[in-house]
Amino acid sequence: MTETKNPPLTPELYAYVLSQNPPLDPVQRELVEITHSRYAAAAGMQSAQEQAPLLAFLVRLVGARRIVEVGTFTGLSALSMAQALPEDGKLITCDVSEEWTEVGRRAWAAAGVADRIELRIGPALETLRALPDDEPWIDLSFIDADKGNYPAYWEELVCRTRPGGLIVLDNTLFHGQVVDPAATGSAAAIRSFNEVVRADKRVEAVLLTVADGLTLARRLD
Repeated sequence: MTETKNPPLTPELYAYVLSQNPPLDPVQRELVEITHSRYAAAAGMQSAQEQAPLLAFLVRLVGARRIVEVGTFTGLSALSMAQALPEDGKLITCDVSEEWTEVGRRAWAAAGVADRIELRIGPALETLRALPDDEPWIDLSFIDADKGNYPAYWEELVCRTRPGGLIVLDNTLFHGQVVDPAATGSAAAIRSFNEVVRADKRVEAVLLTVADGLTLARRLD
């Protein structure tokens, strides 16, 4: 019998969860506020507040030094991961918007991690295909971009991920619509992509009920 142990996530319980996690620092908090005030209609694309400390935790957990991100938006996830990198670490982040990412650039500079982040503007698939592919070198990657291209991003990143490295994917529950076999558009794309991950023998993966669904995939030897 399938049943959940998840309690209903009320505003009060969500606030409690955030209070038990490492808090956003002043630069992160200001970035969240700027994003919501300046880009209210698009602010849902920003990583959830509980994801910022989680991404930093994962960076430290795997000892990441080389990170690739697909989908920058206003830069909260890149900021959180870069802050967890060692001083000589490097994060490559891909996006198509100069406007949104300029907000991130200012936050990265304010946090003192701009030298760890390399922003590449242009179609992410082209950026990924131009990355070195002679041997696996990525320690961690984070995909949070256009859902229809998740399978293509996945293929470019899995082969470049070192054994034991992580691929983290956001929105893998897509507002709960993945359980609808009649789903169309992005929901259908994610439903199909989740099956791709589940069947891929190069990784072991778990799908977590964090925010809008977060998949963690570890590259096997």
